[in-house]
Amino acid sequence: MHLYLVRHPRPIVAANTCYGRTDLAVAAEELASAHASLLPVLPRNAMVFSSPLRRCMDLSESLAQTLGCAKPTYDERLAEMHFGDWEMRTWDDIPRTAIDAWSQDMVEYQPGGGESVMQVAHRVRAFRDELTELQIEHAIVICHAGIIRLLAACEHGLSVPEMALYAAQKPHKIRYGELLVVDC
Repeated sequence: MHLYLVRHPRPIVAANTCYGRTDLAVAAEELASAHASLLPVLPRNAMVFSSPLRRCMDLSESLAQTLGCAKPTYDERLAEMHFGDWEMRTWDDIPRTAIDAWSQDMVEYQPGGGESVMQVAHRVRAFRDELTELQIEHAIVICHAGIIRLLAACEHGLSVPEMALYAAQKPHKIRYGELLVVDC
């Protein structure tokens, strides 16, 4: 199966803000730009799956309609990691000791009392396993950078703990609106 993993467009949020699970909108011009760049490279009539957060839903709906796909399937397991009480705080506002504790255990630490990468990896793996059972050739998945790193780890046949470690150690270089194609 070919997974077309798309990161949502840039959300409307102040720079240097931790926003994980917070439901943010996307400016119309950001949505239009992402839509235009992705349209020529995505398969037509594929199944579309999306995080239920607005920054993903808006793009998934517009792409599905233009590509002739059925309405997107929204799945909570594709939502970004929850950063607990760090959500919507600037990174400078989060105590350095807490950030250091997270950097010492990127896989199991729950930033702000939210989710750990391991917890997110479990839900992403469950999504991927169900997707595999559908036996489809192409799936478009509109989601978040952290989720994309975890789904990309599936391509390597990793266990859930290995997926979490892979995603935690992989540098974040996925641009807004970027497409990554993996085979699972």
